[in-house]
Amino acid sequence: MGPLQSFLKARPFLKARLGTEVIGLGLFLLLVVVVFSLLSDRFLTAANFGSVAVQLPELGLLTLAMLLPILSGGLNLAVTYTANISALTLAWVLQANGGPEAGFGAFFLGSVLALAVGGASGFVMGAVVAYSRAHPILVSLAMMIFLRGLGEYLTRGGDISGFPDFVAAIGHGSVLGVPAPLIVFLVCVLLWQILLGRSRLGFFTYMVGSNIEATRYSGVNTKRALTLIYTLSGIMCAVAGIVMMARFNSVRVGHGEAYLLITVLACFLGGVDPFGGFGRVTSVLLALVILQLLSSGLNLLGANQHLSTAVWGLFLIAVMVLRFAWKRWIEMRRNGT
Repeated sequence: MGPLQSFLKARPFLKARLGTEVIGLGLFLLLVVVVFSLLSDRFLTAANFGSVAVQLPELGLLTLAMLLPILSGGLNLAVTYTANISALTLAWVLQANGGPEAGFGAFFLGSVLALAVGGASGFVMGAVVAYSRAHPILVSLAMMIFLRGLGEYLTRGGDISGFPDFVAAIGHGSVLGVPAPLIVFLVCVLLWQILLGRSRLGFFTYMVGSNIEATRYSGVNTKRALTLIYTLSGIMCAVAGIVMMARFNSVRVGHGEAYLLITVLACFLGGVDPFGGFGRVTSVLLALVILQLLSSGLNLLGANQHLSTAVWGLFLIAVMVLRFAWKRWIEMRRNGT
């Protein structure tokens, strides 16, 4: 039995266990690897995959922060600035305790406060969305503007640097050859997988995204659920901010602002319904890996980052067209036409 026949035979089992999105993205990931390995002899190297592993966590953590609001039928446009203000909180604590001479205790305290600031930002957004029924886009846009202005005011538009050596080790170190930021990201992926797949809040998140009025009439406290969703989104933003600070060894307002639209792109590429109610963490993870490998492959071929961004946009358009064609084909088969 050949590989193609084996795959076709196993397809129903894989579809049931993984879902169509995961299978499709997995096949496309394989295609990307094959194509770029043929175009560049440097693609399938430890150096290239090491670079991807270091760059992936920043975008990945911000995408996880964006995922929950989108699943609930909303959006969080303040993810990058929440990450920045949280990282600034940690930086100020370190600066107040000796800067380069600060100990791990100061770092721990600053990290807790950074997570609290991120959570508070998300809590405010969630509460406003839940209790005022204002549109999440407008609420998160207002929070984004507020956090950006506040950060610019407090830092005078500059950056903060000068941290203990162990902070840089967190951003650039490794454990058994695995980059430390990647370990943080994978742990967060596992937590999000458990949250969405095995918790009441995860179930409520999908329900709210599918039909918030029906969810409310079924007895679910949708206001509390939305507030928790955005609070957790803010906490994940803070984790991203800490990782970014450790990697760049500095903090300023605007770090990672180019990631905002890419987080939305990664969610949609991962099969998340833009209107909420459907999406998987594993699919989003595969989409992130594909985007990062596309960027890395184009970079090895001499293309600049702007072309990579254009390719990402074309990729999204192609995926939407293919999904539409696939759904139409399925409907035609069901109708017998």
